[in-house]
Amino acid sequence: MTRKPIRIITVLSTIIMILAACSGKADLNKDAGAVGNATSTPVSSPSAAAKPNGDTGGLKLPLVDKPTTLTWMLPSNSSNIKEDRLVVQEILKRTGIKVEFQTYSPQTYQDKLKVVVASGKLPDIFSGLKPAELKKIGKQKGVVAINDYTDQLPNFKKLYVEENNWVIKSYGDENGKLYTWPIFNLNRDVNHGFMFRKDVFDKLGIKEWTNTEEFYQALKKLKEAYPDSYPYASKGLVNIFRDWSFGWGLGNGDTYPSYYDEKDKTWKYASVQPEHKEMLDFMKKLYNEGLMDPEFLTDTQDSWTTKMTTGKSFVTWDWIGRLDLFYNQIKDKNPDYNLRYANPIGPTGNVRTLPKVSDFSVTVSNNKNKEAALKLLDYLTSPSGGELMTIGVEGVNFEWGKDGVPVYPQLKDLPLVDISVLEDRYAMWLEGAYLRPDRRSVYYKFSEKEREAQDKILKGKKFEPVDPILNFTDEEISTLAQLQTTLQKAAEEFNAKYILDKKYGDSQWEEWKKTIAKKGLDAYIKVYNDAQKRYDAAK
Repeated sequence: MTRKPIRIITVLSTIIMILAACSGKADLNKDAGAVGNATSTPVSSPSAAAKPNGDTGGLKLPLVDKPTTLTWMLPSNSSNIKEDRLVVQEILKRTGIKVEFQTYSPQTYQDKLKVVVASGKLPDIFSGLKPAELKKIGKQKGVVAINDYTDQLPNFKKLYVEENNWVIKSYGDENGKLYTWPIFNLNRDVNHGFMFRKDVFDKLGIKEWTNTEEFYQALKKLKEAYPDSYPYASKGLVNIFRDWSFGWGLGNGDTYPSYYDEKDKTWKYASVQPEHKEMLDFMKKLYNEGLMDPEFLTDTQDSWTTKMTTGKSFVTWDWIGRLDLFYNQIKDKNPDYNLRYANPIGPTGNVRTLPKVSDFSVTVSNNKNKEAALKLLDYLTSPSGGELMTIGVEGVNFEWGKDGVPVYPQLKDLPLVDISVLEDRYAMWLEGAYLRPDRRSVYYKFSEKEREAQDKILKGKKFEPVDPILNFTDEEISTLAQLQTTLQKAAEEFNAKYILDKKYGDSQWEEWKKTIAKKGLDAYIKVYNDAQKRYDAAK
C-alpha cells in the first residue's frame, strides 16, 4: 500500500534534505519501525466488561456536557468521510463530540494547509506544520500550549510528562511550551535491513553471514558462481551511506551525517570520522572487485527490482515488506525464490532503533473548542481510543480470531485487509488521528518472513542507541539551514569519488577533512553540542 507518511519530525525538519529511503510521503510499512507483538491476545475480565468503552486511562466519558462539533484537518486518500463512518459515529456515541474530518490527498495537503494557515481560519485540530512554524504560531497564541492543560489530560500526563518527560524538552519551545500532540508506540522494531537470496545461498552452500568478513566472502562466492552478476545491488542512492552507518556506530536516521557519540557524549559529523573511512574503504573494495553494482548510487527502483528478481544481484538493503512482495511478483516464474532478512554488517552489527514517540505536529487551535479538542485527543491516546482508531469496535466491524488478530467479516471477500482498507471503509487509521496504535492491529501482523526479521534483531539485541532529539533556537536553526546543504552535498560528492576513483586513498581523505572544515563544519556541530548542553541541563 502506498500511503501514510510516517515522519519522525524533529525541529530540524526545515533543513533536513536527505531522509530515509522510504520516508516522506511513503506508506506506514516503509517508514516506520518499531514494536511488533502482533500475536498478543485480547484480555477479557470482569473489570473490562464493566467498562463498555474499555480503558480510558482515567478520562471520564462523555467528554462534553452539550453537543459539540469539532473540525479536524488531515491528509488522507479517503476524501469523503461522512457521518456514516464507523469512527465518526463511535466517537460521537462515546464522547458526545461530532467530528467533521476535512481530508485532502497527501499529495496536495501541504499546499492546502498553507492556504488555511494564511487565512487565519484554522480547524479545531490539524497537523503537518513544520515545528518552527508551529512554535511561531504558538507564541502568537494561535494554537494551544498543550502542557498548560496537563491536569485535564490523564493520558497525556502519564505518557509525556511522567513516562517520557524528554518529549517537552525535545518538542517544546524555549519556554517549555508544547504545541504538538505526540503519537505513542507507532513504530515497529525492525522495518529495514540487509536481505539475501536464501535459495541461491543454499544452492551454493553459502551460509548467511554473521559479520562483515563473512559478508564479503559470501559476495565473492556469489561472483565466482555467477561471473556476470553484481552480488550486491542498491536503490537507495546516496542514502546507502546513512543506511549502512548504524553498523559502524555512526547512525542517525533524522539528522545524519550528524550523530550523537554515546561514549564521548558529544555530537559529531559522521563523514569525517575514522569509522566512516573504514566503511568507505569496505565499499570501495566491493566496488573494485565487482561485488557491488556499479549503479549503486544511481539505480532506479525498476532496474533494481529486475536485478533482484532475475539473478543479476542477490543481496540488498530495503524495507521488510519487500521480502514477500518480490516473492509474489516472481513466484510463477521462480517458485523457489526466497528473499530473507539478513544479519547487519559493520563492527557494531546493529540496526537503527526506531523511536517510541513520533511527532506529526498534531495541534489544537486556540478557540472556544480547545478544551473539547484536547480531551478528544487525550481519549484517542487512551487504550480505548487506540483500539477504536486502529482495530475498530468488537462485535460491530470485527471479531477476534483464534490467533489474537482481528477479523473483519464485512471484508471477508477482499484478498487483503490492510490499514488502507480500514481507513477507506471505517475512517480508521487516519493519519494523525491514530495517537496510540493498538499492537493487535493488522498493521502489526507480520508474515513469516517479517516475523523472522523482528526475531533476528530482537533476540540478538542488535540495536544502536537512540540519539537525543534536540531543540534548537531560531538563531541555531538559521545557522544550521545556512550550512547543512553545503556540508551534506560536499560529503556525498566526496563519498562517491572516494569509492569510484581508484586514485582516492589516505591522502585524499586527509585533504577532505581540511576541505569540509573550511565550509563551516565546526560551527555546524557546535550548534548541536550547545543544544545538547541545554537538553542535559533541563529538568
